[in-house]
Amino acid sequence: MQDILINWSPQETRVAIIEGGAVQDLYVERALERGLVGNIYAGKVARVLPGMQSAFIDIGLERAAFLHVADLHRDPSAGRGTARGNPDGPPPTPIEKRVFEGQTLMVQVIKDPIGTKGARLSTQISIAGRLLVFLPQDDHIGVSQKIGSAELRDQLRMRMQRLAGEQGGGFILRTNAEEATDDELAADIAYLRKTWGTIRERNLVSGAGTLLHEDLNLAQRVLRDLVNDETQSIRIDSQLQFDALGAFGREFTPTSVDQLTLYKGERPIFDLYNIDQEIERALARRVDLKSGGYLIIDQTEALTTIDVNTGGFVGARNFDDTIFKTNLEAAQAIARQLRLRNLGGIIIIDFIDMTREEHRDAVLAELRKQTGRDRTKLTVSGFSQLGLVEMTRKRTRESLAHMLCEPCPTCDGRGQVKTARSVCYDILREILREARQFNPKEFRVIASATVVEMLLDEESAHLAGLSDFIGKPISLRAEPTNAPEQYDIVLM
Repeated sequence: MQDILINWSPQETRVAIIEGGAVQDLYVERALERGLVGNIYAGKVARVLPGMQSAFIDIGLERAAFLHVADLHRDPSAGRGTARGNPDGPPPTPIEKRVFEGQTLMVQVIKDPIGTKGARLSTQISIAGRLLVFLPQDDHIGVSQKIGSAELRDQLRMRMQRLAGEQGGGFILRTNAEEATDDELAADIAYLRKTWGTIRERNLVSGAGTLLHEDLNLAQRVLRDLVNDETQSIRIDSQLQFDALGAFGREFTPTSVDQLTLYKGERPIFDLYNIDQEIERALARRVDLKSGGYLIIDQTEALTTIDVNTGGFVGARNFDDTIFKTNLEAAQAIARQLRLRNLGGIIIIDFIDMTREEHRDAVLAELRKQTGRDRTKLTVSGFSQLGLVEMTRKRTRESLAHMLCEPCPTCDGRGQVKTARSVCYDILREILREARQFNPKEFRVIASATVVEMLLDEESAHLAGLSDFIGKPISLRAEPTNAPEQYDIVLM
């Protein structure tokens, strides 16, 4: 069973999914930094790049968004080519023959801007409802593979074909549509078609860079996407949002309204399960395991690495069992950390080396079992020749660390700074370089207190020798606000 806690404030909404008394998922949305995935824009083609089979599209954001040829809508009557991964179909038409600079396109964001990369777009529009996803440019009926048997999926597909009629547009039945009545499905169809009609009308009268449709906010998406048969309560700590969410739920997700309650406790709602402490731990590089082992998680632009260590765990009868039990516990913790931190892209896991094949198979099976609960698309490969497990997790929004943190201004995100002695030698080299180009009366060094202290003490002989060599005095001044690597050399 799961409980959902919603902590709301005017500037930020935070959602925690609790299972077994522990936080399993975290979602954060800030009013000034709302995600763009699902938003539909009137975009203008700024540049076409035939060599990359892509185009940059201006949708009114700080950075131009990115559209790949594979994400251009393809007319179903033309067949499905290799652009969508079908090797037997005709080759896709090159992007330079399909779009041109200055062209206006209706586009939808499928990936938020991440780091220095702009948003990724698609012209294949989809609009999500409570039970269905509407595909206004297609005509096929799809059913979620998570729904029961093939026979049940065929039955649902036939029902949908009858309900959708001849008005056009395709639909995908979401997992929670498995037990929906015809009336519920028909209501969702009507809502989605009405929404699409509004989007089309706005597009006809709007200029490039206009937002045509915005996805639901985080609290509303909780009712639409996160509530399931396992949900026993949805608690929110704002009367205003409780009323608004109740009205939304009664119209679009009536089955979830009964679980919605207003939290009136004196303690902050996230204190019930120490969620703020969990967030702090999810931002740390080291994750301690109950057994005494620990994980080291390093997130970079290219990939995320997770190193498993035994630490102080010596509980098993022999070394092989100790390693095996640590790796099993690590597999469980890694799956949870991926969700809490919202880590995406390529992930490399370095489990402790295991000599027995059955141990490796068991750890891999446990990892696949635990990641099977993830709502985000994820693939796990086997052990590589180097003994590493490679996996990928779909990245559609910023990770928790990228959302809540920024690079350290002192080390610029490197995680380390030069030693005081290294900075001293940089200063001495810089003075020698300046002395060859300029002829001041004096060189004055302004640096951190630690660097100045070392120049006056351990490096004083080298400083005096340089002063004699260039024939100029060198004075020092400590600046308390300087970072360890920051210094200035002033020509007096």
